[in-house]
Amino acid sequence: MSASSKYTHQDYRSIRGIDHIGLTVPDIEEATRFFKQAFGASICYDTLTPQQPAQEGAETEQKLGLPKGAKVRHMRLIQIGQGASIEMFQFENTEQRSPTLAVDYGIQHIALYVDDMPAAIRHFESAGGILLSSPNPLPNEEKGEGHLFVYGRAPWGTLIELLSYPHGIDYPQTSESNRWTPPAVT
Repeated sequence: MSASSKYTHQDYRSIRGIDHIGLTVPDIEEATRFFKQAFGASICYDTLTPQQPAQEGAETEQKLGLPKGAKVRHMRLIQIGQGASIEMFQFENTEQRSPTLAVDYGIQHIALYVDDMPAAIRHFESAGGILLSSPNPLPNEEKGEGHLFVYGRAPWGTLIELLSYPHGIDYPQTSESNRWTPPAVT
């Protein structure tokens, strides 16, 4: 018996959903301006302000899996629409690499559901985002009239997908669950 088949959904009843996604940015204030302008984000709170002492040392390195000497300079939680929050981190005193490509292991993009693709693209681009292509039709179970997606990069390189499937998803009979979709804004 495989590990996934010996547990039931009831075994996971204490898991309620994705609370937030962690995102490292070069400058939290600039990233906040981008997310506000592009997506109407709002600040929930700062868990660490630049005025407070940086989080650093062996305990912080161990808790967060950081390289020796890395310091957490600023942490902020923001909210976009009705989905999971985004917790942004700004580090110092450590070497940093470019954002992940879609082919790399790990979290490689965030996707935002949009009702008006042309308006979302205008906001994204006017905030400094760069689209990788024009919007494309969603494939397979996700296809339908007006069902579109497009990828772009935030000013610091993070991959962001905009997608819309206004007529829902055609779930296969083998589907074990429906994907989370935000309720319509009224």
